Amino acid sequence: MYSQAESRHSRTMTEATMLAVCTTGKADGTTKVVLQRVNIPPLHDDQLRIKVVAAAANPTDWKSASFRAKSVAISGCDFAGVVIEIGANVVENFKVGDRVAGFVHGSRELNGAYAEYVNACPWTTIKLPDSLSFEDGSQLTACGLTACQALYQSQNLPSAENPITSPSLDLLVWSGSSSVGHFTIQLAKLGGMRVIATASPKHFDRLKALGADEVFDYRDPEVVKKIRAYTNEKLRNAVDCISEGSTVPLVAECLKVQATIKDQWPQVEFIWSSVYELFGRPFDFPVGSEAKPERVEFSKNYSKIFERLVAEGKIVPAPIKLFTKGLADVQEGFEYLKLGKVSGEKLVFRIADTPGIQA
Repeated sequence: MYSQAESRHSRTMTEATMLAVCTTGKADGTTKVVLQRVNIPPLHDDQLRIKVVAAAANPTDWKSASFRAKSVAISGCDFAGVVIEIGANVVENFKVGDRVAGFVHGSRELNGAYAEYVNACPWTTIKLPDSLSFEDGSQLTACGLTACQALYQSQNLPSAENPITSPSLDLLVWSGSSSVGHFTIQLAKLGGMRVIATASPKHFDRLKALGADEVFDYRDPEVVKKIRAYTNEKLRNAVDCISEGSTVPLVAECLKVQATIKDQWPQVEFIWSSVYELFGRPFDFPVGSEAKPERVEFSKNYSKIFERLVAEGKIVPAPIKLFTKGLADVQEGFEYLKLGKVSGEKLVFRIADTPGIQA
C-alpha cells in the first residue's frame, strides 16, 4: 500500500507531463513515431506506477505502431525501472523502491514502455535482482512469458518446477537466437528436455551455452532432413519463434509423420494465443481476442516462477545493443527491426540518455 504522502504525489503526477514516444494515429504501414510531451496517465487501483529506466524493443512495437494505431498512443511493451507508487487494490508483494521489469500493451492507449513513467499490471511485472542491470532486465518479461505460454499453456511440457529426470523428450526451438527462442531454450532445458535449435552458425556456441544440445543452420537446404535424423523421426514438440513465411511448414516437416498442423490437416484444432491475453482484457490487434481471466492466473503463477529463476541466475538475458540517445532513437530502432538488421541481441533504450530529459 502507499502512504498519504504518496497518494498526494499521485494527484500531482496526474497533472504533470512526461516525454514519451507516441504513434501518429495513422495506421498507414509506416513506422513513424513521435517523441513528444504528454500527460502522465492516472494510476488505476490494480496497477503499479514505475519510473522507467530502460525499455527494450520488440517486433510487435513497430508493427503495432504501423498497423494498429487508430489514435495517438504511447508505444513500447518491455521496460525496467523502479516502483514509485502502488495502487490501492494491489495485493502482490511489491513496495515503493523495488527494482522491477515488466511489460504493457504498447500502442494501445496513452500508457507504454517508451516513456518516463508507465503503469503496469503486477502480474506481468517481476522483481529484478541487484545482479542485473535495468538495461539487461528490460528485455525479460514479454518474451520470457511468451516462452512460458509456448511451453506450458497448451503443450504442458516439463517445467523447472516439475522436470523430467532423463532427456527422453525432444523439443525443437526454431530460431533459437530470437528473443523468445533465447528464453525457450533455457526454460526447456530446466525442464529436463533435450533441446534442438536452429540459428545462424555464429550463434551456435551461445545457444549451446544456454542449454541447446544441438543447433542446426536454418539456411541449410537439408536442415529438415538432419533434424529428423537427429531425433530418429520421433520429434513431437516444437516452438516456432518466427511463425512467418516458410517457417511453419519447415517446422511441421521436422515433426514425426503422425504430428500435424491445421494448414495440412483441417481436422486438427488450431489454438491461437498471444502474450497480450495475460492482461485479462479484450484487444483487437494483431487479431481480436476476448478477455480470458484464466490467462491472468497463468501469468500470476509463471511470472513468479520466472522471477525466481532469474534471481537464481538460471535464466539469463540476451546480449543487448544500447542506443545512445534514449527515446530519441526509438524510430531508428524500429527501422532496424523492420529491415531484419537485428540478430541475437536485444535493442535497448536508456531513458536518461534522451536529449532534453529531466533528471
